Amino acid sequence: MTERTTLEITGETGTSIVFGRGLLGELPALLGGRTHRVLVIHPRALRSTGEVVRDELSEAGFEAVSAEIPDAEEAKHLQVAGFCWQILGQSDFTRTDAIVNVGGGAVTDVGGFVAATWLRGIKYINIPTTVLGMIDAAVGGKTAINTSEGKNLVGAFHSPSAVLIDTDTLQTLPENELFTGLAEAVKCGFIADPAILDLIETHPRDELARHDSPVLREVIERAVRVKAAVVSEDFRESGRREILNYGHTLAHAIERNERYQWRHGAAVAVGMVFAAELSAMLRSLDSEVVDRHRSVLAKLGLPVGYRGDRWPQLLETMRRDKKARGTILRFVLLDDVSEPVVAEVPDDAILFAAYQEIGEQSPTTTLGPVSL
Repeated sequence: MTERTTLEITGETGTSIVFGRGLLGELPALLGGRTHRVLVIHPRALRSTGEVVRDELSEAGFEAVSAEIPDAEEAKHLQVAGFCWQILGQSDFTRTDAIVNVGGGAVTDVGGFVAATWLRGIKYINIPTTVLGMIDAAVGGKTAINTSEGKNLVGAFHSPSAVLIDTDTLQTLPENELFTGLAEAVKCGFIADPAILDLIETHPRDELARHDSPVLREVIERAVRVKAAVVSEDFRESGRREILNYGHTLAHAIERNERYQWRHGAAVAVGMVFAAELSAMLRSLDSEVVDRHRSVLAKLGLPVGYRGDRWPQLLETMRRDKKARGTILRFVLLDDVSEPVVAEVPDDAILFAAYQEIGEQSPTTTLGPVSL
């Protein structure tokens, strides 16, 4: 695999995704000659990184300012978006100016939403600093903030002009944070590219955990290619793009139940096992594929079950899921590996039976602090 590769997302919108190491120097060219002002949005925990990006842009001749926002899901609130809008207004940002988001999925979500809504849409570039951000949130143009009623309920489709996937930014990422991010890669493996599953199954954890590992880079790049292919076909999630939500219906309910103190990837891991069990009941998914979910996720140290006593609360939350149609819940299920299907599940008894297969008697512990 070459040191630097570029992938283009086509379709309704265009995004250049650059893979490599030491990519900060790519920013000026990607921003283009018409951009004069740049807002660098970064979380509190990445203050020094955000300042480096801002200073590099200033040295390159841009009027660069920064906005430090809260860490993790605390950033995805209307008040934080309002803070960023205030900076854009006070700095006289125009439609030819741009935003650069530096951080994990929460930062690219809210930063993209700010870009989508300022002057009805300005350019933005994502520099994801977590595996989760690289594989999922930074790519595809789904931007959002949370409300008290649920996660990602207010948002817009607005694609970044570029995404810099620089594996050097993973150098200080804690190992368990890296592995929870790989849950989204596992998802891509089950819905489209089983080679991802093979790579995880056949290589030692230590090799997957190194930021400079060719195996880790291949897993990340393969997962991004899956997402890019789907997004190119269906940017606004009117059809095929829904398959990227495999495991996410229950995952979002778990996150809300845990008040967002669980990492997204950990919740998605549980959600995928639930979806696999539901697929076995409704779509005759082979039990070996269900077992493979558990074994792959367990190798990464990810949870495969959740509290059995929380089903009523989880069901109530899932009814507010974006994929629901009226009172009927819809799930992404599998007929087989690489054969996803979206199905309506009108019978709560079947949902409860599938949940019984993952319900735990004792409370599940969290996996540490959530992603930045």
